[in-house]
Amino acid sequence: MSWLPDDFVHPVHVPVPDTAVHLRPIREADTAIDYPAVMGSRERLWEIFGPAWGWPKETMTYEEDRIDLLRHEKEVAAHQSFNYALLDEEETAILGCVYIDPPERIGSDAEISWWVVDDLVGGEVERALDALVPQWIDADWPFRQPRYVGRDITWQDWLALPRAS
Repeated sequence: MSWLPDDFVHPVHVPVPDTAVHLRPIREADTAIDYPAVMGSRERLWEIFGPAWGWPKETMTYEEDRIDLLRHEKEVAAHQSFNYALLDEEETAILGCVYIDPPERIGSDAEISWWVVDDLVGGEVERALDALVPQWIDADWPFRQPRYVGRDITWQDWLALPRAS
């Protein structure tokens, strides 16, 4: 059994209210704007995602990022997991990402996490994204027990949970 209904259609463009940014599924073609976003915020991102995902490595190359984005693009197409890029209106800069994944740990039917680039931490865009994500998941996704990792549970507590079978 899939983690999503067979007839589920994932959103392809999600405006972030009261901002000039939007979410859309990330693509391999985004590498040129993803790599500087990730590496420019790498130390903070490692503090968040490093213990769980081993990402982003200090030595991550452009090619490794391209391969990672290609994997994400294929996973979205197959409805295995979803990586949404947070983009400016012209799609000339990635400003963060939202991840929607099947559960790795018991107690939820999806695991959602997100980040913004260092320059946006604590600002209006981050606050707008923080408000949007749970509302968007509730309105447009078929989950009954989504878990917001790093939000409603710490990454450390999440890592301590038993693995989902």
